Amino acid sequence: MRQKAKFKYIFITGGVISGVGKGITTSSLALLLKSKGFTVAPFKCDPYINVDAGTMNPVEHGEVFVTDDGAETDQDLGNYERFLDVDLSKSNFTTTGRVYLSVIQRERNLEYEGACVEVVPHIPLEIIAQINEAGSKLNADVVMIEVGGTVGEYQNLLFLEANRILKLKHPDDVIHIHVGYLPTPKSLGEMKSKPIQQSVRLLNAAGIQPDFIIGRSESKMDQKRRGKLALFCNVDEENIITNPDVASIYEVPLLLDEQKLAEKVCRSLRIRPKNKKKDLVLWKEFTRKARKPQGDIKIGLVAKYITTGDFSLEDSYVSVVEALRHAAFTQNLKPKLTWIDSQNLTQKGVEALSDFDGIIVPQGWGSRGVEGKIMAAGYARENNIPYFGLCFGMQMAVIEFARNVLGLKGANSTEADPATPHPVIHVMPDQAEYLAKKQYGGTIRLGAWPCVLDKDSIAARAYKTTKISERHRHRYEFNNAYRQRFEKAGMKIVGTTPDGKLVESIEITGHPFFIGTQFHPEYKSRPLSPHPLFMAFVKSIYKIKSGSGFAGMNLTI
Repeated sequence: MRQKAKFKYIFITGGVISGVGKGITTSSLALLLKSKGFTVAPFKCDPYINVDAGTMNPVEHGEVFVTDDGAETDQDLGNYERFLDVDLSKSNFTTTGRVYLSVIQRERNLEYEGACVEVVPHIPLEIIAQINEAGSKLNADVVMIEVGGTVGEYQNLLFLEANRILKLKHPDDVIHIHVGYLPTPKSLGEMKSKPIQQSVRLLNAAGIQPDFIIGRSESKMDQKRRGKLALFCNVDEENIITNPDVASIYEVPLLLDEQKLAEKVCRSLRIRPKNKKKDLVLWKEFTRKARKPQGDIKIGLVAKYITTGDFSLEDSYVSVVEALRHAAFTQNLKPKLTWIDSQNLTQKGVEALSDFDGIIVPQGWGSRGVEGKIMAAGYARENNIPYFGLCFGMQMAVIEFARNVLGLKGANSTEADPATPHPVIHVMPDQAEYLAKKQYGGTIRLGAWPCVLDKDSIAARAYKTTKISERHRHRYEFNNAYRQRFEKAGMKIVGTTPDGKLVESIEITGHPFFIGTQFHPEYKSRPLSPHPLFMAFVKSIYKIKSGSGFAGMNLTI
């Protein structure tokens, strides 16, 4: 007898290669379903034993995204938030480690009433319970479950088993979308469908038959390839969707909408749209501006998590990149971003920064690359180049100011130099105990915290309020013992915790734009509502350039 499920479920898997675009596919379809009046709860399954993403190297795993409730998650949650314009929580993310930890804790608490606890069915059932928790938290109509990794890996089998069990219990309420790669080898000049056929067979071996196939490729999938996939993968031809490379990830929802993906999904799930009038007008306007900018701005991002072997990566700072794009696109501008390895600055000098309209130093950890970031902050300060320091980037600006304006020789962060004579950045008192006990995972200052801004600050004018809430992820902070000296010399403390004890934001008086934040404003930026500080950063660059080629452009400043 078929059982009625609490929600409708959409599982999304990837095949052939990793990084094929499952997260953007999930986010895009979620946006389309939202435009039809449904409440969607996205849920990311990461197949790692790590309990969360907090202890993972960003070069290997990508950016750690932080939610309001302090969860350290996969970067795909950032995409979900940006596309859906919602604040998610720890309920929207899990890992193999978190699932096992929960099951073991329940076993220790005798919640299984003495039963023999086994990998199957108890692990998949726990996954299903967490999926349902995500749906309940948002009172969702549809839960979209993105399974990390690629089909055929040992690591994600238990998430596929959860999919199989749910489908068995609720066949009318569960569908599966498989995102695979269609390569076009240069030596052949022909798009090949065999890799997706193979990954679908691996899905079949796990007891799952996909309802939709989304083919990622450099160019549009032709009818011949569509027919082959339909025949050999046992999927209706109308449910074979092409998803070729586009200029911006924000065009993907429109591409999928042209193929009526959301309508087809609704039919498969036996649900009717609640909102018959599509609401993608603003999204289309945003992508139009992104496609046809009226000018460009050159921004240098000085970082260290940008190389792996012989390759350079942006995934370590994806939220920063997208926040810049949101602000620039909205202003009819194209952000030309250049990544600069901070260690190269110490070896080759700051001349590499001379061609940029603005400089950003994003988050980071440890001592490697610190001196290059300090040099970048100094170059921006001395040459009146708009500077935006994010978390670690604020700390580097403080150190540079201490050394070169206050004359505090050897000033540093105790993270980079525990023996520094002037610890202008030091460990937070409650964090020192965690470090001493080597308790690293999930112990730093995390999640959204309130902040009070100086009413006369650039930040307050950007936010149009003095009371804000922003997300944090750090152990070290500004040392208040030096506060008066900084303010007297021109570095203003413009944002603090409500009790005034923790410094959250700094600005330099008389500079066109020099702001550092201990928090991460990039986490809250959205395509249709860019973050106020990133908007202010872009506007400051426009103001400086307006006399040299930008005059007369239709910018919405």
